[in-house]
Parts: sequence; structure tokens; C-alpha cells
Amino acid sequence: MRHRKASLKLNRTTSHRKAMFRNMVTSLFKHDRIRTTGPKAKELRRWADHVITLAKRGDLHARRQALTIIREKEVVHKLFAVVNERFGNSAGGYTRIVKLGRRAGDAAPMSLIELVVPEEDVKKKGKKKAAKPAAEKKKTKVDKKAAAETKEVKKKPVTKKKAEEEKPKKASKEKADAKKSEKEDKSPSAEKSAKAKSAEKVEAASEKVSKKKPEKDEKAS
Repeated sequence: MRHRKASLKLNRTTSHRKAMFRNMVTSLFKHDRIRTTGPKAKELRRWADHVITLAKRGDLHARRQALTIIREKEVVHKLFAVVNERFGNSAGGYTRIVKLGRRAGDAAPMSLIELVVPEEDVKKKGKKKAAKPAAEKKKTKVDKKAAAETKEVKKKPVTKKKAEEEKPKKASKEKADAKKSEKEDKSPSAEKSAKAKSAEKVEAASEKVSKKKPEKDEKAS
């Protein structure tokens, strides 16, 4: 009878079985999930829960006990540093087993065993993801302001260039206006007034000549 013998033998010797589960526990805490057969996953859960309870104790003796199970010191130090943040509020249920179907070849039932992430961590991650668009909106507003400032800076030299280009245009317009005024001065009415003035001058000169002639005639007599 197998009283008080809960562990599975799995058709392996004691040394082989312990070495296999030590390697599997090390891989589980190193990668957070592994893929194995169903009976091994169920037995591995017991080993993982035991190591996590040692890590939650956190004293030197618990660390040394964990080092007798886990093969790598770095994994142990990482587990003891993170366990209170990750599993501090929960009193069990540290792992999850998901059935994957049967393996091709020998049709062994395969399962995925992984460490459970508490719901609080998932909510925090969701809040962080929701906060990212707000930060992106702020960045877009800042980018728009910077773009508007750059446009204003670009517009200033363009206006100067336009002013410089408009100067010769204005000068040409003034010249054209002066020519128009000159043409208006040369219009028929102006010519008539000039002819009238010249005619008056001729009449004045002829009158002077006529006045001088009688004086000469009187002297001759």
C-alpha cells in the first residue's frame, strides 16, 4: 500500500525523477512557461508552489532551501526579488495548466504550465496602455505648435522677398503714371491752347510793327 506517498514515479528512478523536476522548475521560473506532458505538469505544480512559498518567506534559510532545488543562482535571486510584488497577495494558485491535445508520434497528452499573473497587474497594464494615447495627444499638440512657429519663421523672409520684388513693380507703375500724365498734356486741348498762345504772340508782334511804321513815315515827311 502507498500510504503518504503522493508523488508520481513516472517509471523513473528517484535520482532521475528529482533531477528532471529540478531542471523543469528552473526552466519554469526562468521562462515563465514550459510545455510538457500532462502528468509531469501536475507533479511540477507541487514543486513550483513549494519554491514560491520559500521565496515568500524570504529569509536566508529559505533561500538556501530554494538553491537546493533550483539549478541557477540568478533564477533564485530574481524569484526572491519579484515574488512579493507578483504573488504577495495570493495564498495559492500560482500556476496554470492548459491542455494542448496529444503529441504526434506517441499520442501523449500535452499541457502548457505557466505562472499566473494576478489581475491587479493586468489592470495596471491596461491603465498604462490607456494613458499612452493621452501622452501621444500632448506630443501631437506640441508638434503642431512647433510646426506653426516654424511656418511663421518661414513666412517672415518670404514677405521681405516679396517687398523687395514689389519695389521695382511700384517704380514701374510710377513711371507709367508719369508717361500717362505727359500724354494727357500732349492731348488736342493742350495743343489748341498752345496754338492760341502762339497766335496771340504773333498778333502782339504785328501790332508793334504797325505802330513803328507810321512813326517812320512821319519822320520821312
